Amino acid sequence: MTNGLLLWADDEIEHLKAHVMFLQKKGYEVVTVSNGHDAIKQCETRTFDLVLLDEMMPGLSGLETLQRIKSVQPQVPVVMVTKSEEEDIMNQAIGKNIADYLIKPVNPNQILLSLKKNIHQKAIVAEVTQSDYQQNFQQIAMKIDDSRNWNDWIEVYKMLVHWELELSQLPTADTPLLDSLVMQKEDANIRFAKFIKKNYETWMDEISSPKPRSENRPILSTEVMKTAVFPHIDAGEKVFLLVFDNFRYDQWRLLAKEIGDMFDIDEQLYYSILPTATQYARNAIFSGLMPDGIAKMFPDLWVDEDEEEGKNLNEEPLVRTQIERYRRKDSFSYTKINDSASAEKFMAKFNEIQNKDLNVVVFNFIDILSHARTESKTVRELAKDEKAYRSITMSWFRHSVVYDIFKMLSSSDYRIVVTTDHGSIRVNKPVKIIGERNTNTNLRYKIGRNLGFDAKDLFVIKDPRRVHLPQPNVSTNYVFAQGNQFFAYPNNYNYYVQYYRDTFQHGGISMEEIIIPLVTLKPRKEKWN
Repeated sequence: MTNGLLLWADDEIEHLKAHVMFLQKKGYEVVTVSNGHDAIKQCETRTFDLVLLDEMMPGLSGLETLQRIKSVQPQVPVVMVTKSEEEDIMNQAIGKNIADYLIKPVNPNQILLSLKKNIHQKAIVAEVTQSDYQQNFQQIAMKIDDSRNWNDWIEVYKMLVHWELELSQLPTADTPLLDSLVMQKEDANIRFAKFIKKNYETWMDEISSPKPRSENRPILSTEVMKTAVFPHIDAGEKVFLLVFDNFRYDQWRLLAKEIGDMFDIDEQLYYSILPTATQYARNAIFSGLMPDGIAKMFPDLWVDEDEEEGKNLNEEPLVRTQIERYRRKDSFSYTKINDSASAEKFMAKFNEIQNKDLNVVVFNFIDILSHARTESKTVRELAKDEKAYRSITMSWFRHSVVYDIFKMLSSSDYRIVVTTDHGSIRVNKPVKIIGERNTNTNLRYKIGRNLGFDAKDLFVIKDPRRVHLPQPNVSTNYVFAQGNQFFAYPNNYNYYVQYYRDTFQHGGISMEEIIIPLVTLKPRKEKWN
């Protein structure tokens, strides 16, 4: 077994015998040729792991040979080895997707480094990643044990997401290490839920105060616009507020890689209010009010759980109420993009809204995907695990109007704020609950009278007024699932559990649902002009 099969094409190959022997001693099988025609013939008969190609050969040039090799073996990495340092040749080689560019004279270790980078990178990365996580495992565990405040939990969640993304890139994503990380995450969520239960009511007391936010609590949903939007407008900037429904921090980290060369990124995380559901959290963002405040001050804009009307149809007037309540004069537009048709309409009116102080755009795709995964076997198969779920999200981004919007904004003078109303969690632990006929259908929280449940490991709010939630009846309770729990009714229990187990849900208490991105982007216009 060799480390790889190499083809080396160079008209001076006889002078490179020492290099060839060095590679052979390192475990590589090396086939040598002295011209482009022979190189192409070899590629037509054998599959190589990598090709070393001289740029200056008689007959077919290196660039011509490269093009023909790529037509025969498009997957093979080609390393250009040349005496030329001309920029035009470098550009042409790079334009033809070479794997590396080495300037003669090359030493054997340069070549070895290129081989490791282009043949063995995945294996090396996997080995180093696994080793690094093993070394950091205890550090993460200690951080979970030592977390005492809201910022500590943000740091814990960042660490867990970092390693989840790193380990999911391994050739076998179902490694024992990933299983260990999942267990750490579950443990962290149990402790995080205890932290929320202990501190949430205090935060709600403080948010009612006219005093500035203390360091004792995080930024909450009601403060998103006051914290991240209005200050930029006050500084004379125009703002695009992009709200991705049900957008988790791990999904944002992947999106950041896609747009990182277009923008300077200022990333922070904030906490969603409870329930972590659109009706509550997103309406709180746009209104700057807690749900009970919306219901009291603007009853025509609040829709109770038991009403059939859509729960997020009044977002534009809610934005207006917040602007007016702060006695601001900001001009704004509001757009909700649910499908390609609404996306096209938005792009068509883009020039009309550019002079607005604030443009709010809501994207519903991720939330739609999460619900479709529950209801469709095909979608569930396509997004069978966390990695696949993230992959579909990124595929949508790359091929949707979202990328076009970011590209346009990258050459503008706008300040862009990217956020969400809540995240979601993959649930697999059913919890029995009994409710009346009109109890809400959400799997992560329940609101109603005479709810029957075991209060252990649940967050029960018996007085909704304490946490600024509407109270339709005196006996109304709110009950929240924690970690990976989901509520199931005793009637037809097994079917219900089988149907909803392993689906992505939101509304309850977990780091994934509550700790969410609030990101400010500044265009790097010089990169695109």
